[in-house]
Amino acid sequence: MPRMESPAIAPAKVSSGELSKSERNLVWVDCEMTGLHPETDRLLEIAVVVTGPHLEARTDGPVLVLRQEEDVLGRMDKWNRNTHAKTGLLDKVRASTLGEEDAQGELLAFLARYVPAHASPMCGDCVSQDRRFLVRYLPHFDAYFHYRNLDVATLRELARRWAPEVYRGFRKKQRHTALADVHEAIDALEHYRRVFLQIP
Repeated sequence: MPRMESPAIAPAKVSSGELSKSERNLVWVDCEMTGLHPETDRLLEIAVVVTGPHLEARTDGPVLVLRQEEDVLGRMDKWNRNTHAKTGLLDKVRASTLGEEDAQGELLAFLARYVPAHASPMCGDCVSQDRRFLVRYLPHFDAYFHYRNLDVATLRELARRWAPEVYRGFRKKQRHTALADVHEAIDALEHYRRVFLQIP
């Protein structure tokens, strides 16, 4: 694929107001799935949040629950079945009438309000795993992003090895709902920026 080099991003003033459309904005994604393997598992829920380049002015986007048939749900392992039942997601999936094509259209319409195509990396926690599913099931949504990822899990793994006190300073709450997990990823990056990254 052709390389898409990102232009240098000029510093922006931190604001708590409404976000305007900008190539500097960051788009955060989290998905809940039936399992870990996109070849056999499916998407259940996806949430999107947009922030400014300094993580200010969070704007919640769609939180979409996708319809999946019982044969798909029946293939879940015990952990996924119990977790998604406990959060209420399985009941929402069974009640949903939303398919992947309509979900993709709604997500793209939201992104177009806040960021140009191919400008934002896909941001999140272990977002490379989410992206494996999005490439397969929501390919136009995936293609709207830059090919790069901003994965908070990288900082967590570095902190675990290089600065255990920083690692211990932020504990994931393990909610396993898409919107809560998106906001937790942003909170985590704010933590690592404050106590781990030295920004001149």
